[in-house]
Parts: sequence; structure tokens; C-alpha cells
Amino acid sequence: MRRVRWNAPLILGLTATAVLIVIAIIAPWVWGERAEQTDYSATHQSASAAHWFGTDLFGRDVFARTMVATRPTLLMAFAAMLIASVGGIIAGSVIWVSGPRVREIGQRVIDILISYPSVLFALVIAAILQPGAVTSVVAIGLATCPAFARLTTNLAASVATRDFVSTSRLLGVGPLRLLRRHILPNIAEPLLVLMSVAFTISLKALTGLSVLGVGLQAPAYDWGSLLAKGLEGIYVNAWPALGPSIAIVVAGLAGGFIGDGLAAAANPASSRRVPKRTMKAALAAASASVPGAPPLLRGDEVVPAEDVGVVAVRGLSVVMADGTRLVDEVSFTVGEGEIVGVVGESGSGKSLTAMALARLLAEGLRAEANQLSVAGHNLLGRPPREKLAKDIGIVYQDPASSFNPTMKVGSQLTETLRVHGGVSRGKAAARAIEQLTLARVSRPELRIKQHPHELSGGMRQRAMIASALLTSPKLLIADEPTTALDVTVQADVLRLLREANTRDGVTILLISHDIGVVSAICDRVLVMYAGRIAEELSVEDLRAGNARHPYTRALLAATPKVTETSGELAPIPGRPPQPAQRPSGCAFAPRCPLAQDVCVEERPALMRIGTGAAACHALTWQPVGVQ
Repeated sequence: MRRVRWNAPLILGLTATAVLIVIAIIAPWVWGERAEQTDYSATHQSASAAHWFGTDLFGRDVFARTMVATRPTLLMAFAAMLIASVGGIIAGSVIWVSGPRVREIGQRVIDILISYPSVLFALVIAAILQPGAVTSVVAIGLATCPAFARLTTNLAASVATRDFVSTSRLLGVGPLRLLRRHILPNIAEPLLVLMSVAFTISLKALTGLSVLGVGLQAPAYDWGSLLAKGLEGIYVNAWPALGPSIAIVVAGLAGGFIGDGLAAAANPASSRRVPKRTMKAALAAASASVPGAPPLLRGDEVVPAEDVGVVAVRGLSVVMADGTRLVDEVSFTVGEGEIVGVVGESGSGKSLTAMALARLLAEGLRAEANQLSVAGHNLLGRPPREKLAKDIGIVYQDPASSFNPTMKVGSQLTETLRVHGGVSRGKAAARAIEQLTLARVSRPELRIKQHPHELSGGMRQRAMIASALLTSPKLLIADEPTTALDVTVQADVLRLLREANTRDGVTILLISHDIGVVSAICDRVLVMYAGRIAEELSVEDLRAGNARHPYTRALLAATPKVTETSGELAPIPGRPPQPAQRPSGCAFAPRCPLAQDVCVEERPALMRIGTGAAACHALTWQPVGVQ
């Protein structure tokens, strides 16, 4: 169990709560007799040494009655909060795991329920049932449930888009285990804060019901009952109303402090210092070309089934529910041992293409293709998740979201081996340490026992590469692996990818918006624009500037070069079209200096020239394969 990190709000809240609990336990024995003792000769007295909160209409000591009322008040408020939190979290979790249709209906129902005040809801229940403590507690608890349900579904939806959840989906983790292992631990902080708010809300709502006379019934009494009696004679003596009011405020503040303190203590990244990043070699050190086989240009030509390589894509489209195509008829292959880069501006469809290969598209998106296979698995069918988890590794863009922050690094690295590989925990840990060593992670025996926040950004990314390579995958998808890193760390990450390719023969699909990154380690480059492949060329042609498509040439002109000491970059005018507004012709035509009338009217086919291919009407080469 993780050590509790104490903080001032938590200490203050627990201290105040402990005092209230002690009072609730001992009050009936210490002040019980005095609270019931009447003295008609001392009615409506103000605060004094004998009566700290004065006396009521019957001369009873208000301070003693306030102390005695602590027990029923706290028990009722806590019970209502427990009903609200447990019921709401369960309802929200069920709604989230039940699929998009149930989720949509459930969220609309929650919005309707949450629009009604809890006191009004309780009054309706009290009008139907008999007024009393149980009715009030159940009513307030049920009325507060929708707040927890809505927060749970909203937070679960936001966490579900993070990279470590996508990795778990690739591993075949079921919805319930995904919820328990990855979702709920990462939304615990706001839920804890809401629990403190729910305690305060329940306390106020129960007080309101007692003031209205539908809460705890006489002869029993709580703080709300005392407040109601005090308000009746407030113009004669305000002290009987002030005493329970102070108690309500103190209890509410105590609950708030506990919630804030627990939220801070539940966050493993709080109160700890993240290690400083280690400076790495310059990016130029990784840009040296590594000898290898000549680039394998596949383009859109028809390749025999036995020679499709590791990745074979024919006519891939990623489509939204309304029919809008985010990726439009993309075709390419990746040979065994190749490093293929996919480059383009944001929104060009690079990451969606890669996620379609891993079957990790977001809800509401579907992949359509004539052929879609990875490592021999037909993704148009239902390949076993455990096999995909072993054959496909993913390195994400943001190292901060690559790992579950509530779990230690070691348990996350070894999950695939333990769940799908049948490897024991000890052997899996040994292999993880070995892979971390290859990834040049310092002190790997210590790192697997740490939480992700205790590693620097570069170290987290190297650990992510180690995790992706732990199962010896046939395809490694590196989705913008260097974007979130310092330039001084990028070189080391790129070098690790090249070493994995050379040492293990792993095929790599590198997604990037940076031409300099793909030219550093790739064998072949696909340039995407507006969801389509604009050009395919070897890395030698890319480095030499021998691009054929105007868009690729514009990207090169807009890319700074370390060999140039002066000169201005040439920005690309305009913006890529929105997916729903893409023209029927060439999508780059509005920004292209070579645009002709035919470019607006007709979509260009992918055309071959030498060892490359491009889709541009300005070129006169023969089509590659069949569009």
C-alpha cells in the first residue's frame, strides 16, 4: 500500500473530524442529561459561562443539545453521502462501459435528474412516504447520485482517450477490468473532492428538511431541528440559532478539507520532485544514414499475397458516423525490416492511419478497406487480441500519458508478457530490466519500482520504447515519438528506434510532422495531405530535395536546415481543408502554385516516376497500379 503523503488540509480536516467523532461518541453520556433538563425560570437566556449557547424556550442548555445532536447529524450526512457516491459511481461506470448508445441516453437522463435540487427531490419523496430520518437520507442520497454519475462518465471518457488506455485496449483488456485498473484510479481525485462536497451538501440538505419539519422527527433531534427551534425565537434571543449554525459550518469545512487533502495524497505526482532531464547528444548524431537494403517502393501496385510484407493496406478509409472521410482511399505496404515514415501537417490522417492498423480507432470512427493486414493478421476480420498485442507495439507522442500514473512502471511494462505470454512475474520483470537496459534507462532495477512521474520525459519515452519491444513485435508504430521531447533528447529516441530495427529486425512505421525526423532514420517516406497519400519517395530523394509533388516541395522549403546559415523559410499559404469540405479534385489545389482547372475538377491518380510516386496532374507519368 502506498505511503500516505500528509498535507495541511488533510491534517486539519482529519483533526476536526476526529474531534466531531469523539463528541458524537461521548456526547450522550457527558451532556445527555443536561440536554434534556428543563428550567422554565431560565428560558431564552443569552450566552454565559453556565450556558455557552444560551437556553431555549424550555430553559434547556443549547450547547449540550448541540453536542448530543452531533451523532445523529453526522450519521445521517455520512449515510446520504455514501448512498450518493457509491450509487452514482456505479451508475456512471455502468453507463460508460455499456457502449455509445446507452451512454448517450444515460447522460441525457443524468442531465435531467441533476437539474432538480436535492431538497425538492427529497420533499417529493417525503410527501409520498412517511417523513423521517430514513426517508430524508435516502432521498438526499439518491438526489445527489446524478452528480457522481455525470462526473464519472465525463472523467472516464476523458481518461479513455489517453495512450495507456489505448495500449490496454490493444492488449484485449475487458471493459470492467479497464475500468477498475486504469479508469477509476485516475479519476479518484475529483471523485474524492466531490465526496467532500456531497457530505457538505447532504449536511445542508438534511438541515433544510429538518427546518421544514420533514427531517428527523421529535423527540429525536439533529442540528437542523435545533436550528429550526432557534429561528422561531431569533428576535428574542439569537444564541439558540447560532450554536447549531456554528456546528454545521465546522462539520462542512472539515469534510471539505478532508476531500482536498485526500485528493492531494492520492496523486502520486504530488509532493515529489521529478528528476531533472539528462542532456543527450544532438539530433544530428542520429541523422547519419545506416546502410541497409534499398527502399522497397510498393505504392499502389498489386502485390502477391505471399509478398505483402508486414503491412498491406489497400483502399483504407477512416469514416465518421455521418459518412465524412477523415482518411480517404489510402494504399501502401511496408516490407519486413523497413522503416517507413509518414509525414504531413496536422489533420492529414497520419495517426488515424496508424491507429487503424492497431484497431484502436476512437468511438464513432470505422475503418473500411479492400485489404488491411498486419503481420499476417487480417484486420478486416476478428484477429485474436492477444496475438495483435504481441505482434504490434506502439510508442505514443506524449511520454507523460503513455503510462498509467497510478501504477508502477514495472507492472505496466510486464502486463503483456504476464497476461498474454503466460510468463511468470519474476521472469517478466527480468526481461523488462533487460529491455530497459537496452533502451539505456539508468538503474532499471529501481525504475520498475517507481511511478511514471518519477522518471524524466526522455526516460519515460525510452521506457515506452522498451515496453513496446518487450514482446518482440513484428511492427512498431511510433506515433510522433519525439514531438513532446527536448531537441537534446530526440536524438537518443531516434537512435533507439534505429537500433531496434537493426538489432531485432523490427519493422517500424514512424509518424511525424517533421521531415527532419523521418529523414534521419527512415528508408522510405509517405507524404500525406488531407487524408490521402500525396507522394511516396525514398529517403535519399527526400534528403536531396528531389520531391515531385508541390506539397512535398513546400514542406521542404518550410523546414529549417542546420547547414544553412541564412535565408528565410517559405511558409505554405492557406490551410488544409476540413474533412467535410474536401473538394472532389486535388485537395492541395487552393494552395498550389501549379494548380490548373483540371486540379479543381478531378482527383489526381498516384503516378510513378523512377523509384517514387506522386499524385499530381502537373506530372505526366503513368499510373501505378489501379486506383
